[in-house]
Amino acid sequence: MKGMTDMLETLVKFSNKYGREHEYVLAGGGNTSCKTEDTLYIKGSGTSLAKITADGFVKMDRAALEKIWTKAYSDNQAEREAEVLSDMMAAKLPGEEAKRPSVETLLHDLFPQKYVLHVHPCAVNALTCSQNGKADMEKLFPNAVWVNECEPGYILAKNCREKLLEYKKNTGRDADVVFLQNHGIFFAADTEEELDKIVADVMTKIKEKTGEYPDFTPVDEPERNTAAAAVAPMIRMAYDGEGKAFVKFAADKTVLSFAESKEAFETLREPLSPDHIVYCKAEPLFIEEATADSIKSAFAELESRRGFKPKVVFVKNIGMFTVGKTLKEAETALDVWRDAMTITVLSKAFGGVRHMAPAMVDFIVNWEVESYRAKVSLASGAEKKLNGKIAIVTGSAQGFGAGIAEYLASEGAAVVIADMNYDGARATAERIAEEYKTPALAVSANVSDEDSVREMIERTVLTFGGLDVFVNNAGIVRAGSLEDMTKKNFELVASVNYTAYFLCAKYASAVMKKQREVSPEYMADIIEINSKSGLSGSNKNFAYAGSKFGGIGLTQSFALELAPYGIKVNAVCPGNFLDGPLWSDPEKGLFVQYLKAGKVPGAKTVADVRAFYEAKVPLGRGCRIEDVAKAVLYIIDQKYETGQAVPVTGGQEMLK
Repeated sequence: MKGMTDMLETLVKFSNKYGREHEYVLAGGGNTSCKTEDTLYIKGSGTSLAKITADGFVKMDRAALEKIWTKAYSDNQAEREAEVLSDMMAAKLPGEEAKRPSVETLLHDLFPQKYVLHVHPCAVNALTCSQNGKADMEKLFPNAVWVNECEPGYILAKNCREKLLEYKKNTGRDADVVFLQNHGIFFAADTEEELDKIVADVMTKIKEKTGEYPDFTPVDEPERNTAAAAVAPMIRMAYDGEGKAFVKFAADKTVLSFAESKEAFETLREPLSPDHIVYCKAEPLFIEEATADSIKSAFAELESRRGFKPKVVFVKNIGMFTVGKTLKEAETALDVWRDAMTITVLSKAFGGVRHMAPAMVDFIVNWEVESYRAKVSLASGAEKKLNGKIAIVTGSAQGFGAGIAEYLASEGAAVVIADMNYDGARATAERIAEEYKTPALAVSANVSDEDSVREMIERTVLTFGGLDVFVNNAGIVRAGSLEDMTKKNFELVASVNYTAYFLCAKYASAVMKKQREVSPEYMADIIEINSKSGLSGSNKNFAYAGSKFGGIGLTQSFALELAPYGIKVNAVCPGNFLDGPLWSDPEKGLFVQYLKAGKVPGAKTVADVRAFYEAKVPLGRGCRIEDVAKAVLYIIDQKYETGQAVPVTGGQEMLK
C-alpha cells in the first residue's frame, strides 16, 4: 500500500511541476498517468495538471481496457467513438463513477513504463506541425516513434499501439518518446528522475534547432489603445448580442506582424492542433477596417459558412482580439493563440508550418469528447442575472460604492472599483474577486478630471471588452450656511457631484453606443447615486443639495438624449446613510459638521444630531447599503423606465 501511495505522490508531484510550466501545458491541458500491473491512474478530463491532487486521477481496470482491443466497433465514425467511450467509462473501478477519464486513457495504458507524461510544448509542436517534421525527428531523435496525424481517440490509440509494437519488434525495447503529428508528445519512464531527463534532452535538442522565440512584449501606444478600445465593444456584441461576453486585446511585435495584411495573416487561418480548435475554434477572422457593419458581416459570414462564431479576431494594423463568454475563456483563447503564432514562427526551422488536414479539423469540431473537455476546463459556475456583464462603480473603495459593487458582483458582474484612493480600491477589488469568484479591477480615478475619466473607461474596455453598467456614485459633501460656505468648497462640491457626472456619462455612453451599433436590441444603464437632497432642499447644505438637484436634471436630460441608443439613465436617491463614514466619521462626518454648523436646533452632542435625523424617517432608521444596491439591481433589470429618480428614503421623501 505504501508503494502505491509513493507512486501517487510522485505522479501528483511531476504533474504539478509540468502543469505549472507554460512551456509545456496549454489551458490546463495535457495529461499524466501511473500504473501498476492491474490499475491505471489517469488524469480526469477537464482537471488542471498544475493543481491536480491524488483525487483528480481516475482509477481504471487495465484488464478491462485491454479487452477493448479485442472488440469490433462500428465503421461509422460517431458510433464507433461512442461505443469506445462507453467501454472506456465501464472500465472505471468502483468508486470512480462520478469521474471522467482522459480521452487518451487507452494510449497511456499502452506504455509498459510506470509513468507517462503527455504535453503539447510549442517547441515540440514546431516540429510536429511542420512540413519536414517526420524527417527531422528521425535525425534528431532516432530512437523515438512518429505517429502520423489521425483521428484522436480510438483511432489514434490504435495507430500508436501498432507503432509501439512495431518499434519493440524491430529494436527489442520499449519506446519512451512518441511524437504525434499536429498534436504533441508522449514521454514514458519508470522513475521521475528518468522522466525529467528524457524531457530535458528532447526540449534542449529542439530549442537548439529552432532558435529565437517570437516577441510578445506588449506594444503600448496610446493611439493604438484608443483604437482598440473603440473596436473591442463591437466585437463583443457581434459575438453575443446581449453583451454577455468579454474581449481581450493584444498588440506586440509578433501579433502586429500577422496583422499587417491579409497575406501576412494567411498562415494563421487554418488550425495547427486540436487545442487550437477546442479553445479558439477552427478559423480566426481578419478584418481590414473595423466598423460596426464590417464586423457584423464578417461574423455572420463565418458563422453561416462554418457554423460557429470566431473567438480570435485580427484587425489590420491594430492587433488581436480574443472573445469568450467568460473572461477566463477570452484569456485562454489569447494564450492558446499565442501558442499557435509561436508554432508558426518556430516551424520555419523545420521547413515551415503544416496545418491540420480538413477532415481532421471537421472531426475535432464535432467531437463530443473535446467539447466536454473545453466545457469543464472553462466552466465558470452557475448562471446569475449579471453573468457576462461589465460594470463600473465610481467612489467604490468603501461605503455605498463598495456595497453596490459587491451586490453587482454577487449577481455575476465583472466590476471596476474606481476611486481616488487606489490602495482602498485595490483591497476592495481583491476582496470581491476572492469572495464572489468574479473579475474585479481596481482603477485610480479622479472623476472631476476629464483625462482621468477617459483613461478609466479605456482601461475598463481594454481589460474586459466593453461596458454595460455605469454607476456614478462618487460624491462629496461640504455643509455650511451662506455665511460660512467658501467659493472653493462650493465649486469643489459642484465639480465632483455635478460636472463629474457629465464627464462620466459622456465617456461611458460612447462605449455603450458602439455596442448598440452592432446589436440594435441591446440596452445599457447609466445610474447616478443621487440623494434625498436632490428631491428636497437641505438647510445649510445648499452646495450639496444644489449639485444633487442638478444631477436629477442631468439624469432626465441624458435619458432623453440616450434613449434612441438603448441607454437607460436613472438616479437612485438614498436617504441618510447614518452608519457610514460620510455621517459617522468622528472628525469629518456629517454628524460632526452639522453639530458645528448648528444645523440641528438645540443639539448638544453627535447623538442628538443622529436622533434628530432618525426621527424624520417614517420607517425609523437610516438608509443601508443593501437598500441602495437592490434599487440599482432593479433599475438594471427593468427595461421600461428611464429618466427616473427612485427614492430610497424609508418614506422620508416621496415622488410627487
